[in-house]
Amino acid sequence: MNRLTPEQRFQIVHFISKIIAVVPDFHKRILFSDEAHFWLNGYVNKQNCRIWSEANPQVYVETPLHPEKLTVWCALWAGGILLQNDEGHNVTVNGDRYRAMITNFFIPELNNHDVQELWVQQDGATCHTARATIDLLKDTFGDRLISRFGPVNRPPRSCDLTLLDYFLWAM
Repeated sequence: MNRLTPEQRFQIVHFISKIIAVVPDFHKRILFSDEAHFWLNGYVNKQNCRIWSEANPQVYVETPLHPEKLTVWCALWAGGILLQNDEGHNVTVNGDRYRAMITNFFIPELNNHDVQELWVQQDGATCHTARATIDLLKDTFGDRLISRFGPVNRPPRSCDLTLLDYFLWAM
């Protein structure tokens, strides 16, 4: 992974400072969302799991071309955690499935909370940033959507700042 440049660091600090100036308890109102695939044969996606070592272990693991997997979507914020995995096994997340999950699960679950106060951040996956998806999320969150192509653009490499990558998926 490349380090952040001084300009990227400045952009992140500016982004957070600007929001906290308007919403002092922003850290309690931001909802991080993402999905992860869990391979049922023990395979680990090297894009999501990095092993740091001073020496190359020269380990090769033979895996099936398309191992069986379970996809889980999660939203995490100060008020709790929402998990969804009703899609079944071996499902690829696309725009239609993602929007169906938002419409049929995510938004109804949030009805138990004051949605007017919550912000949502998502990464730049294509299914998350499709025009129809952004429009759907803007209908619920308005200008409190932090996303590529959303009302509030994600700062550079902000996906590396999400709690899900360190708190949940890393387990």
